[in-house]
Amino acid sequence: MISSCPSIASMPATPESAALRQDEDMLAPLIFFYGIGNTRPRVTFVEPEALADHERSLLVHDQDMTPRLREYHASSIDLDVAARARIGNYLVRASVLHRRSDGKPVEFGAIGIHLDLLPEEAQNLVLEGRVPFGAILEQYSVPHSSHPRGYFRISVDQRLADLLGAMSGQMLFGRCNELRHGSGRVLADVVEVLPRMF
Repeated sequence: MISSCPSIASMPATPESAALRQDEDMLAPLIFFYGIGNTRPRVTFVEPEALADHERSLLVHDQDMTPRLREYHASSIDLDVAARARIGNYLVRASVLHRRSDGKPVEFGAIGIHLDLLPEEAQNLVLEGRVPFGAILEQYSVPHSSHPRGYFRISVDQRLADLLGAMSGQMLFGRCNELRHGSGRVLADVVEVLPRMF
């Protein structure tokens, strides 16, 4: 796992610092995208009821996002990788999912994947970076379950706005999700942000 910022790790143990450490842990794939210690968009964790209706219907569930988005948009979903790094069998990447029908972005995702829990063919597809992770899990029937860890609103900066077809400063919604392998081990940590669809 990507380590938290040194300033967080060195803080004295208090309920507030413990909560902040947990937030940083859940956001680790997004922190990778921006770089530890660099300025990144402000994220505020909220209860599911605080999400806008549309985003709540797409985010508040215990399923993979790729099939959910595919069904909602009635279109196949393609992957465009914006950044990636590999540490042994751990791959971290940030990407945008697009509708195949018109190329419109439907999600920004930052994910950390434990490659050793996947069949070799699935690992190769993940490393190629052309097929969404959820579609690979489906294709190879990888036993797993989805466990949302938190929901948030995010004031996007220009970098995220450009990827999602949004405006800098626009408030968007997302979730942190943990995918667990059938063995019980963590398969992937995911941070997902939706563009406004209307």
